[in-house]
Amino acid sequence: MKALDITGQRFGRLVAIKPLESTKQGIKWAFKCDCGKDYVKFAKAVKINADKKSCGCLQKEIYSNRCKTLNRTHGMTYTPEWNSWVNMKDRCSNPNAPKYHHYGGRGITIFNEWLKFENFFKDMGNRPKGTTLDRINVNGNYEPGNCRWATHLEQRHNRRV
Repeated sequence: MKALDITGQRFGRLVAIKPLESTKQGIKWAFKCDCGKDYVKFAKAVKINADKKSCGCLQKEIYSNRCKTLNRTHGMTYTPEWNSWVNMKDRCSNPNAPKYHHYGGRGITIFNEWLKFENFFKDMGNRPKGTTLDRINVNGNYEPGNCRWATHLEQRHNRRV
């Protein structure tokens, strides 16, 4: 019985180019993937294995897109605004933070909506160069109306007595 010629047939992203060798298991074929890579596989395995749609590039692409979606909700990780937000949360809620006793230890809390970075950024906006997060009333909480971006000089004049 003569082997079936699949030259030019497409299997997902794989296109059969030519038969390479005949073995007891069947005929090995050279495939070309849409990404440009050459791929060698038994034709029978490619036909039967319906999830084999590429040389492996499709799975990598799907995984990469999934990671981008899961890990980048706002795209501002490690920006100055994000760093200020992380440090604010740490000072108020982490008893192991070096300055916790000046903040969370004194009962300073964070506006509930600001526990999500996007809400904090919406209210505070971009952090101007040379400024950091400051509470206008040093005994008040981190909340809209009591926070601003202030220079170090402005913060030195705004201290507890």
